Amino acid sequence: WAAVKGYRCVFTMPDKMSSEKVNALKAFGAEVVVTPTNVAAEDPRSYYETAKRIHRETPGSFMLNQYHNPDNIEAHYKLTGPEIEDDLRKVGLTLDAFVAGLGTGGTMSGAGKYLKERFPQSRNVGVDPEGSVYLDYFKTGKLVQPHVYKVEGIGEDMLCKAMDFTVLDDVRRVDDKQSFQAARRLAREEGLFGGGSSGSAIHVAVDLAHEMGKGKNVVVILPDSGSRYITKFYSDEWMKDNGFLDPTDRMGTVSDLLGGKKRTVYTVKPSDTAKVAVELMKRHGVSQLPVVDGDKPIAMLHEVDLLQALLEGRHELDEPVSAVMKPIDGVVTLRTPVSRLRELFAKDQVAIVKDGDQVAAIVTKIDLIEFLAARR
Repeated sequence: WAAVKGYRCVFTMPDKMSSEKVNALKAFGAEVVVTPTNVAAEDPRSYYETAKRIHRETPGSFMLNQYHNPDNIEAHYKLTGPEIEDDLRKVGLTLDAFVAGLGTGGTMSGAGKYLKERFPQSRNVGVDPEGSVYLDYFKTGKLVQPHVYKVEGIGEDMLCKAMDFTVLDDVRRVDDKQSFQAARRLAREEGLFGGGSSGSAIHVAVDLAHEMGKGKNVVVILPDSGSRYITKFYSDEWMKDNGFLDPTDRMGTVSDLLGGKKRTVYTVKPSDTAKVAVELMKRHGVSQLPVVDGDKPIAMLHEVDLLQALLEGRHELDEPVSAVMKPIDGVVTLRTPVSRLRELFAKDQVAIVKDGDQVAAIVTKIDLIEFLAARR
């Protein structure tokens, strides 16, 4: 906008910000003043105080002041909130939780307020990075000493007038490693190329979805593009240098584990009888079967669950498996890092590998053991 209007435009930002952000702003003709990160908000060297000084020293200038400007809240109340409601209504959904990172506070304060008015049962959950002041202030009403963190665009070392705490139902804390690993997973498994603060929000949203259970709708804001962080957390070397890369992340993907071999996957339909399932398990030496609707996996049938139901008289061999099938806990793609299987196996005996909407393979604990043994 400034470039089109021919205005001089000056940005101040802390030195933890990515070079991609600095260079993008300069490409549009903006001036960028880089300031120290590890100073207090009121320190004259901070990006906030530096912006105020440049504003004072520049006749005819205007400072957006997004941290304390009520227009920040109003914009999200009038635009972001209604857009989300419209999208939900179009597909016939209600809202059970709204998750957004807390930076200036404008998104949550504006959109959160609007959505709460339209969906009173919904919960507004803010995401705050470790080192920021928001969570402690929300819980105790007291300001704590902030400290430096690496995720960009969320959290603050001061209270902002654009942050309306009365809109919030809860604030969840997330650390740098959780944020960056979630963002990398989002790109590799869902094809969504988000920034670090998007990873923060997704990490909390997924935890919240697990807590709320099946059938609930959680809307999460992904405010930033991953294109601004190519040299940072999307770089394996940067992640390794900063201690954020789990050594097992370098073990490859599920596709590597499968060795490019196509596996036969045996499945049952919800209407198939327990007898059909037992015969399949016996014939092919498997102890679990995906339950599919067409080609889409909708549940799992475990040998142990079927056996228990038969022994307890809760199920008969001529009855459909729909009564004893269980929700799918572990679904991965061919591009999922092998390290993800560890946490999935803590919840379930197997992982379902999907290629598009179809089941490509079933991976078990013994598959992982054999893969790791072969690498030694």
